[in-house]
This record gives sequence, structure tokens and C-alpha cells, in this order.
Amino acid sequence: MSDVVSSACHCQALRQAARRVSALYDAALAPHGLRISQYVVLARLQAGGPRGIQALADALAMDRTTLGRALRPLERDGLVRLARDPADARSRRLALTEEGRLRLAQARPTWAAAQARFEQGFGLERAVRLHGELAAVQAATIPSPAR
Repeated sequence: MSDVVSSACHCQALRQAARRVSALYDAALAPHGLRISQYVVLARLQAGGPRGIQALADALAMDRTTLGRALRPLERDGLVRLARDPADARSRRLALTEEGRLRLAQARPTWAAAQARFEQGFGLERAVRLHGELAAVQAATIPSPAR
């Protein structure tokens, strides 16, 4: 293995790429008052229905704190609602509001255009392969440091 490859930080490379791609989607979604992280939350709630915050965080591979930061403006703007779970009064469930459904529907074509721009610039076949590789990274068993 070359010194350049062995000294490259995989985490930094992934984060830099993620910031670059996020900027593309954030710029596209800005006219709708959304960031890509918020759009994904709305889309996941629409697809999967109401759920607890931890269940949503798990589905998005996010920690609760990060998800909480994304939720605050969505709740403030009336796009999501946090309410008591009718099956368990101790729990709260997050749900998409009608305004959230409308905003998501309005933003979807813009999101699709950002998808197309990414695929055009990076290549559709490469994008499909990248998606598979990133899924493998998420599924990989990577040892955590001892605490």
C-alpha cells in the first residue's frame, strides 16, 4: 500500500464528499425552506408513518441529538407534530402534518432535479455503485474503541 493511500483518512474523505453533495441538495431545496436533512426526515415520515423519535433516528442512522436539531425547525414551522402515543401515554410519536405533506410534495421535483444533477455529473452507473458501497459501509461491523 502506498504511503498516500495508507495515510488518507477515510472518515475525512467521506465527510468532505458528504458536505459537497449536501450543498448541492441544500441549494436546490432552499426555495422550499428545507435542508436535505429535513427533507429526508419528512420523506421518511411520509413513507413509514408516525413513529417514535428513537425509531426514526435508527431508521435514518442518526443519533437522537442530531435528529432533534433537524426536528426543531420542522416542528416550529408546523411540518411535523410530536404527540403522545395513543397506545402508550409515556411515549411520544412524531407525525407529518398536512402542511408537511404539502411542503414535501412541493419540494419533491426540486429534490429529483438535484438527484438528476448528481447523476449527470458523477455518472448514473457510478452513482448506483456508490449507493451500494455506502450501504456496505453502513452495514460493516467496525469495532468501536474501548471505553
